[in-house]
Amino acid sequence: MQSANKPKKITSWHVIGAQLSHFRRAARITQPALAERVGLHEDTIGSIEQGRRPLKLDLAETLDELLDTKGVLAVAVSKVPEREKLPAFVQDLVEHEEAALTLLSYQNQVVPWLLQTEAYAREVVDSLYPPPDPDEAADWIATRLDRQKLLERKKPRPMLNFILEEVILHRPVGGPEVLREQIRHLRQCTELPFLGLQIMPTKRGSHAGLDGPMILLETPQHEYLAYIEGQLVRYLIEDPDQVSTLQQKYGMLRSQAYSPNESKGLLDDLLGEL
Repeated sequence: MQSANKPKKITSWHVIGAQLSHFRRAARITQPALAERVGLHEDTIGSIEQGRRPLKLDLAETLDELLDTKGVLAVAVSKVPEREKLPAFVQDLVEHEEAALTLLSYQNQVVPWLLQTEAYAREVVDSLYPPPDPDEAADWIATRLDRQKLLERKKPRPMLNFILEEVILHRPVGGPEVLREQIRHLRQCTELPFLGLQIMPTKRGSHAGLDGPMILLETPQHEYLAYIEGQLVRYLIEDPDQVSTLQQKYGMLRSQAYSPNESKGLLDDLLGEL
């Protein structure tokens, strides 16, 4: 897991929160009073000022009017990098992912983000519970699609391998047409010379990945990291021993899954059936 000794990461939301706090104090308004004026709980204003909660654009515009800040907050929110609009637990992964020399992914529920079509990504985000608000959902979808630029990077060319559970290819996320488009996209991805795609057959009774999904990364500095995500549990692993264990698991998974050529054949068969 990430080291507890690392300095706290400063994001755009911390800067915007500090700006809001400064403007509020300059206007001689307390947090409770400002919260009452905008119809929020004072704890929400406190969280925004501390950078723990993102400031929504419509609220920023309202605060600009109340505090007479000439649109400063709204402009700041509109300039926040797309990656920082993601949930905090994903931001570290995205930063490492963008520069990764090697990325290995095993997924057992849905197609991995880097290989999702827009329609499929939209259905996955829409299925989240509690559901995100529409603006938040739109940001997540846009950022997921933007992350796929990794597949277009030429220098240095990333080396990628994905292992997907076969059941993913049968779950009609978004309906038959969305699934068919997604499978067609996966088949096209298998033709990329730097990308390997393997399917783990459902008929295999057990394998090395039953503990759950994982992503393994090699950084430009040749450091090795892992990312684990589950129900309300998401974290980056930097401990060399733990990462090594997961690399061993992934190596075994590659030997237990269909080969890349067998996986291409399975995708072709599914496209013929759908």
